[in-house]
Amino acid sequence: MRILAAIGVALSMLPAAAQSQTSAQAEQIRITRGGTQPPQAAPADHFTGSARVDSPFRASAPGRVSGARVLFEPGARTAWHVHPLGQTLIVTAGTGRVQRWGDAIDEIRQGDVVWIPPGQKHWHGAAPNSSMTHIAITEQLEGKTVDWMEKVSDAEYGAPLRGQTSSPGPRPRPSQGAIGDFAPKLAQITDDVLYGDIWERPDLSKRDRSLATVAALIALNRPDQLRSHLRIARQNGLTQEELIEAITHLAFYAGWPSAVTAVGVAKEVFKESR
Repeated sequence: MRILAAIGVALSMLPAAAQSQTSAQAEQIRITRGGTQPPQAAPADHFTGSARVDSPFRASAPGRVSGARVLFEPGARTAWHVHPLGQTLIVTAGTGRVQRWGDAIDEIRQGDVVWIPPGQKHWHGAAPNSSMTHIAITEQLEGKTVDWMEKVSDAEYGAPLRGQTSSPGPRPRPSQGAIGDFAPKLAQITDDVLYGDIWERPDLSKRDRSLATVAALIALNRPDQLRSHLRIARQNGLTQEELIEAITHLAFYAGWPSAVTAVGVAKEVFKESR
């Protein structure tokens, strides 16, 4: 009787096993031919400069790997961001840069494989005078592969590489053009203390510092200083729409005259950047 029962159980499982085998056979190898997926411009909210995403891929469930080939023109880079399960970069062409928050910038070249650990704030992109292409591979955690943050400023991008004592070529000091010819000592103190120390502290991003500074200058109705700091804010990743919203919001706290003055200054600055 036990043998007959076992045979009966086995026979009852045959349709399910056959169905499972049929399903496995239906899942075939997929080949996406080169050139069949037109490259897409990388989103401007998360990239600086010219970059495009080519040949994106995503595994079918239960797989959770996704990625793409990303092509950066010289000077282009991602914004600061974090991957919940980390990221692997395989450099296939050119010379690039990668940096973890708080570390020096590392140079990466064709053939290099870069591992970014989970939860590490970082950016990557091309070198100033070279394009760079890499394949980026990430895994999903609860449907998410990345958390985007503020953009990498020109000052952050132009910082020395690991092992260098200074960046190649002198960088202009922010206050020299504005007041250096008339008040050189004030310009030196401003650059060394304000921009050289306060603005380089890691506890606030430069984007957030710019937003706080612009808000204070609007409230104090300081149009001359606001003009230069609106330019810096754009360099530090604040969009025109965000700055206009800040002016609108401050009208309720700083008064309509201050907000209207700020709008006039902003229109001049935004017109310059077009």
